[in-house]
Amino acid sequence: RYASGQDMVSILQLVQNLMHGEEEEETSQAYRLQNVGEQGHMALLGHSLAAYISVLDRERLRKLTTRILSDTTLWLCRLFRYENGSAYYHEDDREGLLKICRLVIHTRYEDYTVEGFNVLYTKQPVIYISSAARTGLGRALCNQLGLPLSCLWRVPCNTMFGSQHQMDVALLDRLIKDDVEAGKLPLLLVANAGTPGAGHTDKLGRLKELCEQYNMWLHVEGVNLATLALGYVSSSVLAATKCDSMTLTLGSWLGLPAVPAVTLYRHEDPSLSLAAGLTSSQPVEKLRALPLWLSLQYLGHDGIVERIKHASQLSQRLLENLKNLDFIKTSVEDELSSPVVVFKFCREYSNRDQTSHAAQASTIQHPITSNERHIYDTFNQWLGEQLAQLVPASGVDVVELEDEGTCVRFSSLMTSAVLGTEIQDVDQLVDCLKMKIPVLTSTLQLREEFEQEVRRTVGLLYIEDLSWPGLGVVRYNYHSDGKNDDKQEKELEKINTELLKKLNELESDLTFSLGPEFGGQKNCVYIGMVTEDLDVSELVETIAATGREIEENSRLLENMTEVVRKGIQEAQLQLQRANEERLLEEGLLRQIPVVGSVLNWFSPFQALPKGRTFNLTAGSLESTESTYVSKAQGTGSTPPPTPTSSLAKQRLPGQKIFKRSLRSSDAFSETSSVSHCDDLEKMDQRPPTQSPGQEQGPLETEKTEEQKEVTQATDTEDAHTDKSPHDCVKVEEQESQR
Repeated sequence: RYASGQDMVSILQLVQNLMHGEEEEETSQAYRLQNVGEQGHMALLGHSLAAYISVLDRERLRKLTTRILSDTTLWLCRLFRYENGSAYYHEDDREGLLKICRLVIHTRYEDYTVEGFNVLYTKQPVIYISSAARTGLGRALCNQLGLPLSCLWRVPCNTMFGSQHQMDVALLDRLIKDDVEAGKLPLLLVANAGTPGAGHTDKLGRLKELCEQYNMWLHVEGVNLATLALGYVSSSVLAATKCDSMTLTLGSWLGLPAVPAVTLYRHEDPSLSLAAGLTSSQPVEKLRALPLWLSLQYLGHDGIVERIKHASQLSQRLLENLKNLDFIKTSVEDELSSPVVVFKFCREYSNRDQTSHAAQASTIQHPITSNERHIYDTFNQWLGEQLAQLVPASGVDVVELEDEGTCVRFSSLMTSAVLGTEIQDVDQLVDCLKMKIPVLTSTLQLREEFEQEVRRTVGLLYIEDLSWPGLGVVRYNYHSDGKNDDKQEKELEKINTELLKKLNELESDLTFSLGPEFGGQKNCVYIGMVTEDLDVSELVETIAATGREIEENSRLLENMTEVVRKGIQEAQLQLQRANEERLLEEGLLRQIPVVGSVLNWFSPFQALPKGRTFNLTAGSLESTESTYVSKAQGTGSTPPPTPTSSLAKQRLPGQKIFKRSLRSSDAFSETSSVSHCDDLEKMDQRPPTQSPGQEQGPLETEKTEEQKEVTQATDTEDAHTDKSPHDCVKVEEQESQR
């Protein structure tokens, strides 16, 4: 098929099918390509132009690539305040740090080019990296450099003073002194200007002094380096301009697709840079900067600054709104310029009175147990997923931090340019967060009550699952009667599956499910998030009653199946006896084929057909003679009613199941309902009245005449009867008793 080649249209169609695939119709709503603007098309155009430019003659190609590389490097150094720097352009954002490590090794070990790893063996190099750095960064460096993991030190962050995400400078100083005394060579320190998790910046000024003291190389990376292009830069980030090298990821900051990352560095020996791979003598390698060169010219200085400034304003807008929300705890290093906002739900935290909260922190806050922290992590995981689903343009995600646990992160510099995040998206994010906070607080508050109700209810088993974001997990216990484990497990699964189906059929706002696809408990009912008006006792009672109903129906079906099986066997035996009796009555001659036909013709034998019918209600066999005589089948007795749960609760109009009315109106609603029922009873007992203009029917006329005749007869009798006063008193007493 491919031997003769294909035309351009077929190849492009193949690429389109590979990009979208057959799942385009199914995932058309959830999946869409990034909307690249003109600046994105400029970056994509750079890759095509690089392929065309590479076919030029060598001299013209050398001049063009030198111009592109020098212009791009000069612009970036001026934009990010990095004077007298060189640039290395790379696709993988870790590749720049890897080349820097090679450069430092070549610089500190003069005979490394000749002797290789033997030089490293005599004096082991040490690389220091923060524990808050990207996961797997240190291991990747050691693997690429061929160094053992003993050459890597993960420096812990502060635990007592300052940010909990900053490198502990005092501890780093002690580690370096110990390594020097042990005969090792401190080589390089990797610091953060915006940690990947919380976006905090290390004390770069103090770290630079420490590196100069021990003749170490300082490399800085992080999202906060983008703020160097702004007019106002915090002093902690501004110190990054004095470091030995830094890595910039302009593609995510400016929303440019397929743009290489850039590592700016300062070094005076070009030969060592060439040996480390930071520079290349091949002109084609220099064309990596062409997409970035085109994009920078298209955006210009003002366009780049405006994009970074817009991202910072989005973070500030979100941070200001989060300060006014209760139960939301933020983790921001610099409230004036931090482009990363990390927040989490915490019921013990309040933002309305931060002064008193800070003053009484030592007395109010109680240590959170491991179970409580696990529950908070689960709820914040659910919160982050819900916000990302409701407001996809916000770009929020969930991050795991060492001290805070699971948090929701809004990193505008990494997502706003790509997703096109605007101010209204941030406001929508805050509105969604306001709607989710009451749900989180109510669910967290009712979890304990739900657990207590389930443990007090016979037939239900509470399953503790701290990783489930919801009210809780419950299982209906099947009362086995000496059954084996396999049959009991199947029956338990059947009952709980039917229970889940019945609960989902109810008209309620709750979500019932089988739990997560992986890692969940089997044969359980998982209840999702709830609101504050949930009636927990009614919910638990309904679950228990529905489970008992399903179990009783299952037992009734099993008993009926056994009765039917025995009835069929008995019917077969009785029919066999009836056939034998019929043979004896007819005689032997009637059984012979020819003789029997002649004999039946001369002397027909008439006998009523005998059959059996099985009465499911009584569970017994009955004869069918009465059916053939009366030409109709008997109905038998009425079957017993199916057991149902008696949970009919009086509700207000429009009130759903499992919802309790407001506490302030409970007494009023009960009083009004009782008085309303009394009024209905009085109206039922009151004789019907006739409206003034209503005509009387014939029956009503007859009744009226009869009443008149009775009244007249009574009056006549009373008139002709003489009664004493004593008799009148007796009559009045009798009437009062009546």
